[in-house]
Amino acid sequence: MTDIQDDIAAIQRIDAIPTILNVVCKTTGMGFAAVARVTEDRWVACEVLDNVHFGLPAGGELKVETTLCHEVRGSGQEIVIDNVAEDPIYAAHHTPRLYNLQSYISVPIVLPDGSFFGTLCAIDSKPAKLKNETTMGMFRLFAELIAYHLDADKKLTESRAQVLDQQAAAKLREQFIAVLGHDLRNPLAAIQGGAHLIAKEHQDPKTAFVLRLMQQSVSRMSSLIDNILDFAKGRLGGGLSVTRQSGQRLEPTLEQVINEIRASHPERLIHGSIDIAGDVDVDHARLAQLLSNLLGNAITHGSDEAPIEVSAAIVDGHFELAVTNGGDPIPPEAMDRLFQPFYRADTRPGQQGLGLGLYIASEIAKAHGGRLDVRSEDRKTRFTFRMPVEPKVAARRGLRVSNPRDPEEVARALGREKTTKR
Repeated sequence: MTDIQDDIAAIQRIDAIPTILNVVCKTTGMGFAAVARVTEDRWVACEVLDNVHFGLPAGGELKVETTLCHEVRGSGQEIVIDNVAEDPIYAAHHTPRLYNLQSYISVPIVLPDGSFFGTLCAIDSKPAKLKNETTMGMFRLFAELIAYHLDADKKLTESRAQVLDQQAAAKLREQFIAVLGHDLRNPLAAIQGGAHLIAKEHQDPKTAFVLRLMQQSVSRMSSLIDNILDFAKGRLGGGLSVTRQSGQRLEPTLEQVINEIRASHPERLIHGSIDIAGDVDVDHARLAQLLSNLLGNAITHGSDEAPIEVSAAIVDGHFELAVTNGGDPIPPEAMDRLFQPFYRADTRPGQQGLGLGLYIASEIAKAHGGRLDVRSEDRKTRFTFRMPVEPKVAARRGLRVSNPRDPEEVARALGREKTTKR
């Protein structure tokens, strides 16, 4: 029953059907027209136009074996009768006698995939002139039109269901990730607390070495949890949020991140060149996360022999933060996907990670009105975060700006100041 009801609903969603039935009746002079769903064992009216009180509404059924549409389904050929009394084939047929028919036409509705749906049919108790190219061509055209409407409706319904399924699955997955991220923090805090207690009581080199490895693992796990939670929040909440802080120097924030990475990876050489003249209105915690992710990426993918270089400065009215590492260049086919979630360019055997670090860094850049770019060539890869300096930064630095709300004017003023200092 469900399938038939779906078919009835599909026909009734086609706005053109009432017009088609009206044109059929007016053109032929017949009093009843219908679109019928015909299966092996059922004949069901999906939509009707009844001007002669035949008494069959939409959704009504006839015994399929009593209908001529049953024969149309079997043969795949239309049946057209101008006058039953004069027709050599149907004059003695049980269907016209049962339903008191004198004129009849039924054309198959065949879907684009070749399956039989039903018929476009019309009947009347009076004879009608139906066996002509105009009438038969019209019925065939209408039947084909209905078939393509049904096919389009089916594809649209399937697409909507698929989208809803995908959205539900994605939301469930991201909610699971968020809950998982929160639950992971408790055992991680316990490990970190235990490591601090051991460090106080045992000072021997072997214990110190093991504790350093534990601290590296805790730092890495904490970073992964942060990225997981940010990913889930961003997808569920429409993007990462930032809280800009003014009047707080950015150099200490960036230097702290560099020092933490150095402590976790004493075997790697990290050079820092932080030269920010004035304040930069950013979310310090988010900028620290961005830099930490870029440094983590450089540690993972960069050459062990080449130093990692970190630079931060205001250049031409923009704040720029860059991380450069040595090593093989990123393959061209990987460049377009670097900032996609869960993507990892597998450049090292056994490398670990969820592939969220660069994605989160890119989202932080966007949340600040900037962007994160990458350039990789000549055994050197450079990630650069660039964002425009807020106009009020120029005002605090005493620069002459005719329109302090115009970022271009601010950029020119900052450029003049840089040239003057030289």
